Amino acid sequence: MCGIVGEYFFDKNYKINNFDLLLNKIKSRGPDYSGFFVKNNLALGHSRLSIIDLSSASNQPYQDNEAQLILVYNGCIYNYKKLREILEKNGHTFRTTGDTEVVLTSYKEWGYDCLKKFEGDFAFAIWDNKKRKLFLARDRFGVKPLYYHHSKNFFRFGSNIQSLIVKEDINLELDHKSLHLHFSLHSVVPAPKTIFKNINKIKPGHYMVLGDNNKLVIEQYWKLNILEQDQYISDEIEAKNLIKDSLVEAIEKRIDASDIDVGVLLSGGLDSSLIVALAIKKFPKLKTYSIGFDDDKKEKGSEFFYSDQVVNHFKTDHKKFIVDNNSVLSRLPETFKSMSEPMVAQDAVAFYMLSEIVSKEVKVVLSGQGADEGFGGYFWYQKIKTEQNNYANFLKHYADRDHDEMIEFLNYKYTENYTSRMIKKIFDKNKSKNLISKVLNYDITNLVVDDPVKRVDNMTMAWGLEARVPFLDHQLIEASTKIDPNIHLLRNGKNILKKISDNILPEDIISRKKGYFPMPALKYIRGEYYDFVYDILTSSECFNRNIYNMDYIKKLLKKPNEYTTAIDGNKLWHAAATELWFQQNITEK
Repeated sequence: MCGIVGEYFFDKNYKINNFDLLLNKIKSRGPDYSGFFVKNNLALGHSRLSIIDLSSASNQPYQDNEAQLILVYNGCIYNYKKLREILEKNGHTFRTTGDTEVVLTSYKEWGYDCLKKFEGDFAFAIWDNKKRKLFLARDRFGVKPLYYHHSKNFFRFGSNIQSLIVKEDINLELDHKSLHLHFSLHSVVPAPKTIFKNINKIKPGHYMVLGDNNKLVIEQYWKLNILEQDQYISDEIEAKNLIKDSLVEAIEKRIDASDIDVGVLLSGGLDSSLIVALAIKKFPKLKTYSIGFDDDKKEKGSEFFYSDQVVNHFKTDHKKFIVDNNSVLSRLPETFKSMSEPMVAQDAVAFYMLSEIVSKEVKVVLSGQGADEGFGGYFWYQKIKTEQNNYANFLKHYADRDHDEMIEFLNYKYTENYTSRMIKKIFDKNKSKNLISKVLNYDITNLVVDDPVKRVDNMTMAWGLEARVPFLDHQLIEASTKIDPNIHLLRNGKNILKKISDNILPEDIISRKKGYFPMPALKYIRGEYYDFVYDILTSSECFNRNIYNMDYIKKLLKKPNEYTTAIDGNKLWHAAATELWFQQNITEK
């Protein structure tokens, strides 16, 4: 995919300068071409990763001079060929073969309702000069990022926070309410908030319109339906057939929408293995890639035992890579520099290093993110399913820290449990009588966006590698929510995906316990890894930032591997990872 940036100053006589600073912060997302449009108080920029219509005709910013429209667009509309046929029948002509022109022409034809026509992952901005309005939108599950700053003087947007703050003209005061969420929800701060008071992100499934009068209008164009118990599909065979058909379509359209080869990141887990199994019939020369690390005395460094079975079974064009554990620690700073927001998952560096290698082979890959959230795969769902329908029973098995510990941990005088308040409000709005239904709905529409999806987007796009996620196809997820959530949780979760996999995947793949990216170098905080964490948390930068209660940090440092969260995260690493992000991305004045 690509990267986008833009600025709009409300003083019509203002002349934008140094716009290249913004553009430089997104170039890794699109290394094939960078372009910009600047006219007085408006600037739009784009860095391109060429995947569809490789010619220069589809370079951006893309302009329709007659209609006085300019577009910068990050993503892919997978049904763009079908939309093009409809638009041509309606009298439109095209000068390119890509999806970029389809996006702009769809806006000409349907206005803001074009969003309901799109099947894909996208973030874009259109300047409509006739209306003097800026129209921005983000896809239904937030697969593509879009951040913004809105002040009385100007509006700025970009694919990452770094592009917004590079001019050092935005106050980066931290939002202590968002930090409460960040340290409760495994580094998730749901849109529209970020950890900074003056930086926001567009909510998934929403669009924004900004006019000359500095008035910002935000609207929701899609939401996931909530069903009553008697409306659910309760027959497993019917559910299996529905999901299989939807998943095959989701996979195939993500491979078809490319003028270059598309690979698969094959971990050996159920999700990526099922993608291969369902894609191989139509795409027999499918390319697959696996990465592993050296074993150490206590920890396996790869899942090759499983991925090799899939490769041998389906005869894919496969490459696997071994990474030296000793190289992992030295790559952490650059990994965190590539994050649009602080993240605490220890496998981020694995995705970062995998993407570096795979980007030399292909530009597009399919990945399995979203399967656990959409089909009930995480182990904590099994704990939650026995609980009464109450938001507190979700937090008990999910939140990283309770409110009392948050007060002990952070140097803020919290008078309210902001995480609990937010979850209660959302769960109260969801009228389902089933707690698991509420959890899955919230997970797939909010939490997945700012944890696995953002992590994979950031780590892959740091190397100009586009990751497409078929399990987050909106039609597939809409189908999944029609199924009784209790059916999803059978067979220790992902029951429907396992039923689809029966007889087409090796039994070892189907029956294995859910795994996570093996990272021996980061599994336990010890040795050089401990020294690294210690140096971060005892640095003058950390002390001056004054986010953490240092007595609490000292307690964690004494027993670095004993303080863990409800879902097995390391509390010491959460603190270190967040501070590392600040040190790599925020210039102290």
